[in-house]
Amino acid sequence: MKAVFLTGHGGNDIVSIGERPRPVRKPGEVLVRMQAATLNRVDLYMRDSGAGITHTLPQIMGVDGAGIVEEVGDDEIQLRPGQQVVLHPCIACGRCEFCLRGDDILCANAKLLGEHRDGTFAEYVSLPARNVLPRPKYLDAVEAAALGVCHLTAWRMLFTQARVQAGETVLIFGIGGGVSMAALQLAKMAGARVIVTSRERATLDIAATLKADHCIHSGSEDIARTVQEITGGRGVDIVIENVGAAVWSTAMKSLVRGGRLVTCGATTGSQPGADLQRLFIRQLKVFGSTLGNLSEHRALLEACERNGLRPRIDRRYTLDQAHDALTWLEAQKQVGKLALNIA
Repeated sequence: MKAVFLTGHGGNDIVSIGERPRPVRKPGEVLVRMQAATLNRVDLYMRDSGAGITHTLPQIMGVDGAGIVEEVGDDEIQLRPGQQVVLHPCIACGRCEFCLRGDDILCANAKLLGEHRDGTFAEYVSLPARNVLPRPKYLDAVEAAALGVCHLTAWRMLFTQARVQAGETVLIFGIGGGVSMAALQLAKMAGARVIVTSRERATLDIAATLKADHCIHSGSEDIARTVQEITGGRGVDIVIENVGAAVWSTAMKSLVRGGRLVTCGATTGSQPGADLQRLFIRQLKVFGSTLGNLSEHRALLEACERNGLRPRIDRRYTLDQAHDALTWLEAQKQVGKLALNIA
């Protein structure tokens, strides 16, 4: 089968596009013929180094995906060949204390597609049946695939960690990124007022079309001061960020007393000033968050089905154009998701 796979670590020169063995379905697994996948920042991390993530080369890239069920076991009662599905990226052990309490994304033995094992940039993937979910009928394969990482991450950040409520105000940094764009869509779906930031005016214009209530141009405006002006000196209830050190101080200063900050990344550095006095005096809450568990993924798909949410797809590529897609992702020029059409 054709696949995009790593043969080493470095740049696009170690990303091969060619033949890999078609996976053999194991008992309890479902073989899925892939139709689409999307790119995520972790794809660049795995390409560049993959440090700290146990994996074996060569390895197929890709974390999320959507496709059609090709083959199931005789004892499978929920999935059938020909069914359109979306994949849950975290393959958990089901036995550790975290799995037993229903939070499989914290599984001590978790293996993520495209990180610890072969991923979704391929014509076929075989994985446990519990990780294969029916996809919303109104979405095409690319749109369904796009929900599997960025929207799932944003869902956990907003609904599980921050417990967003209708009428609250949410500040989202770097609105061009996939998680930030997903957070805007989901926060508006929840009835929140949303403030977004970007260095690019064109990106802010797109965010406005997605019903962002206020857009702050971080290249010319002081974000914390502008937030205070927008909120009448109160501050925001929730901050959603994945930038890290460069915006941490601003994020803390933008929160209302008792406000919640949720972070899922540190692209500009992982060691910001803690600002402990502000943290305890204003009784702020800081949450770390990564991806989401299986029940959250199901809840996300159900909510999307009810509300007709469509992820914003910036560009679509073929498997043969994977190098171009990775280069565009690395340049951080996208507004929304970059996708691979596989079939």
